[in-house]
Amino acid sequence: MAEVKEMDEFHIFSSAYFSAAVNRSQYVKDGKKEIAFIGRSNVGKSSLINSLCGRRKLAFVSREPGKTRTINYYAIQSRRIEEAKEERQDWYLVDLPGYGFAKTSQQNKDSWSDFIGDYLENSKSLMMIGLLIDIRHPGLPIDMKAYEWLRRIAPCLRIIGTKGDKLKRNELVKNKKLLDKYFPGDGPAIAYSSLNGDGRNELLRVIEGKICD
Repeated sequence: MAEVKEMDEFHIFSSAYFSAAVNRSQYVKDGKKEIAFIGRSNVGKSSLINSLCGRRKLAFVSREPGKTRTINYYAIQSRRIEEAKEERQDWYLVDLPGYGFAKTSQQNKDSWSDFIGDYLENSKSLMMIGLLIDIRHPGLPIDMKAYEWLRRIAPCLRIIGTKGDKLKRNELVKNKKLLDKYFPGDGPAIAYSSLNGDGRNELLRVIEGKICD
């Protein structure tokens, strides 16, 4: 029988919904590190979370934009082998409500942005914010506005271009360069496809650097 080689790369082996919050009193405050994702409504955030965690139905994927209206915490367990020793990490992946849903009232938009901003500015455990942008449409004004806001308050900001499988290779390369130009983050933009997994390992390595420090 062939020997099974241990997986030494950083990877997520357990993920589960943990809790939801709509105000500061409901934030999780147990000291575990947090990685948050935010993006325009219907940008593919739930699909990315499911892809990243290797789960099909961890985060609810809706055809109707604007369904995520709470800050959702997912309890994550990851592991890696470092110098022949297994290291395990317990942390949270945080799914933030999408912005820019046209059918939402201005009052709701304002209240959502207030409590999202409160979380981003007051969570001491937040290690990184991933700003998701549809790589087919780089440079939209609504994404530029969100970027300018996040750039001021994010502890670390990484740009993730979603739906990379929708573009041909040359278009993907071109639009990724545009993301780096329009949205300079703390590292190069990542082109991600939840459908075929392109960019998944790259994003996991970025997260590893924040979770395992």
